Amino acid sequence: MRRDLVSMRYDLEDRLVSYCGLIIDVVDALPSNRACNHIAGQMIRSGTSPAFSHGEAQSGESRRDFIHKMKVGLKELRETRIGLKVVHLKKYLPESTMQNTLKETEELIAIFAKSISTAKANLKKFGS
Repeated sequence: MRRDLVSMRYDLEDRLVSYCGLIIDVVDALPSNRACNHIAGQMIRSGTSPAFSHGEAQSGESRRDFIHKMKVGLKELRETRIGLKVVHLKKYLPESTMQNTLKETEELIAIFAKSISTAKANLKKFGS
């Protein structure tokens, strides 16, 4: 069972690294105008941050530290979702690109939220 947990951890890490690439592709595909440049700058920061937050969480000093770092990643994913919704609303990119990117964002948000919820339950159950 421990092997499965390690495998899942690295699968999520790989997925988050791929998500960084996806966000970079979205940002690079945006038109070069004032609004898109602003959104792109924000999304490149918030969209790549969850991978780094997850990496930090894996080395958390305590369960509380893990929860804190995962919450940072969740906040950044939600921020990225808003940027993607604006890009989608303005129809800057093809519908299929936006649907796939928004779907992956929603799935990662759900994974982070569940991980935080589980860690909080374990904190109450087992302590630190």
